[in-house]
Amino acid sequence: MGATPARRPREDFLLVIAGALLSVPISMLRAQAAAYVRPHLQGTAETTRQVVLRPVPPGWGGVDSAARYLAADVEARVGGDFYDVLATPFGARVLLGDVQGKGLPAVSSAAALVGCFREAAFHEADLATVASWLEERLHRQNLLAEQLGEWEERFATAVVVWFPADAPGEVEVVNFGHDSPHVLGPGGVRQLPPGDGAPLGLARLAGGLPEVRRLRLGVGETLLIVSDGVTEARDRAGAFFSLRDYLDRLAGGFGVVDPGRLVDEVAAAVLRHTGGRLTDDTALLAVRRPPVEGTEAGLSRRSG
Repeated sequence: MGATPARRPREDFLLVIAGALLSVPISMLRAQAAAYVRPHLQGTAETTRQVVLRPVPPGWGGVDSAARYLAADVEARVGGDFYDVLATPFGARVLLGDVQGKGLPAVSSAAALVGCFREAAFHEADLATVASWLEERLHRQNLLAEQLGEWEERFATAVVVWFPADAPGEVEVVNFGHDSPHVLGPGGVRQLPPGDGAPLGLARLAGGLPEVRRLRLGVGETLLIVSDGVTEARDRAGAFFSLRDYLDRLAGGFGVVDPGRLVDEVAAAVLRHTGGRLTDDTALLAVRRPPVEGTEAGLSRRSG
């Protein structure tokens, strides 16, 4: 026979009390587990970030440089954007790129490309050869991913810039379908020619690698390369962040542009524009040859 109507409210009340009593230790255990797991996950992500996006010493490779990375996923702290500054026997070489997609596959591809760049750019004198090594590395990475069951091939846009030691007024650039770098200096802001080459991983479909271009980079000019996390950042109304307009306004207060200040200013502007809600990882890299004596004084007078 079932419980009498008088006993049902008492049983229901006891069940509620028992559930409440059990919920307290369960909640405490969940909080303790989260407190234990979160720092370990963050530590692992931070280690991964240090491998892919290692710190660059001041003056490394004979150039002044600064980089910033803003992760859309604050817990992961690293995604498919990558960069590096390399000291080589031929002069400094720098790289910034963005792997298509997100998650571990994008991070793995970014790590493969950065590792390849660190070896090829150091040993190979010809920048076109460095470009061919990067293309081949991503091709082999895609073959490996396919064997592991990942059927979506990855590609990456990227820019490689070489500051030749024997040509202080020039740089060599190879652009794999990436947004063209901006140049800031005493003469204002200009943008390098657009990259008409295919992204890394697609050279076989595009008929070959992009050409290497030798371009002018004057004394006192700073090169800024960004990922599409900057150029495609949107505000609440859906309006894109206008990098060129911002740089034009910013350059009015500068003489020689300090790389560290430049990436700080642009990163802060992107965060203001988006209200701190990044939907994509964001990487910025600014590089210049050390200014000649006396040019830094012009910066302090104009920007003070």
